[in-house]
Amino acid sequence: MEENKKDIIEVEKIEENSKEENVEKKIDTSKDEPKVEVIKDKKEEDKKGFSIAALVLGIISIVFLLMWYISIPCGILAIIFGIIGIKSSKKGMSIAGLITGTIGVIISMIIFMAIICLGIFIGLTESFESIDSNSIYYDDFEKFFHDEINL
Repeated sequence: MEENKKDIIEVEKIEENSKEENVEKKIDTSKDEPKVEVIKDKKEEDKKGFSIAALVLGIISIVFLLMWYISIPCGILAIIFGIIGIKSSKKGMSIAGLITGTIGVIISMIIFMAIICLGIFIGLTESFESIDSNSIYYDDFEKFFHDEINL
């Protein structure tokens, strides 16, 4: 009788914990002694994976800053996975993934835009130099004018 009371107390404790944690309980009553197995909710385990993925992708986006075609997609995925994983028990990893992903995307976009602006600037200066080298300078025009008059 005392053993049954202990088992009932344990089951009640698990029921109290299950209300707090979103867990399923499975009671095996096939034998004389009831066994209670606690099965955790699968959704929470999946969100832990999102937290880890967010952190890893955020770190990758910072490491590969100069390769925008790697950094920007990894940073965007880190932000998405970090938002999904915030509700898990690994909240710190999700926040770290969000921060590193955001930093990676912003810095990579700044570097990408700077390279594009630099390329445009270099292209414009080279085009202006080529226009100047093909045009007739005043000295050449003066020589040409004097040669025409002397003929």
